[in-house]
Amino acid sequence: MENQNLNDFRREYQKGILDKENANADPFKQFGAWLQDALKYVNIDPTAMVLSTVSDNKPSSRIVLLKEFDENGFCFFTNYESRKALEIEKSAYASILFFWKELDRQIRIEGIVEKTNSIVSDEYFNSRPYDSRISAIISPQSDEIKERGLLDKAFEKMKMELEGNDPDRPVYWGGYVLKANYFEFWQGRENRLHDRVVYEKKDEGWKIKRIAP
Repeated sequence: MENQNLNDFRREYQKGILDKENANADPFKQFGAWLQDALKYVNIDPTAMVLSTVSDNKPSSRIVLLKEFDENGFCFFTNYESRKALEIEKSAYASILFFWKELDRQIRIEGIVEKTNSIVSDEYFNSRPYDSRISAIISPQSDEIKERGLLDKAFEKMKMELEGNDPDRPVYWGGYVLKANYFEFWQGRENRLHDRVVYEKKDEGWKIKRIAP
């Protein structure tokens, strides 16, 4: 296979504009409006977001799914013994990134991550498909395993033991909420002169500004 010149992969961005003057003064409402567009026009995983954490000055990123959001923050769920959870314990500051290529839009959000209360975690866990709940229980997320078959065996064993009964949420699995203090809304534009509108949390509310692409 011949080497391809990656410099040749480019396109123009022509799907919208973003003006500071027309953006909502509330970044959560602005996010909500863009999310509704994504739910309408993005066919695959419109709620997928890149979660970036840091430990010992080393960043790491992975895709997780947004499950809830309001003025208190952005909620996702995971294993509390996973790598991202352990990194959050060391440094609660993190960022999430949404990228919707169908709309030429991305949103970067930064803030402090906290665990949700047990009621929120229980409600979401119990709403998941039955088999997904079993997977959450039996998977030692981020730990080394010798082979895939060990997971399959543990899954089938747990399923047989439950005999169709609903499993309880394990204490090592639950929700987090990122409490935002920074938003950046990015709208792709022609000639790489993209629109970037930033919201920064201040004591008196949110400061809005436009920054250069």
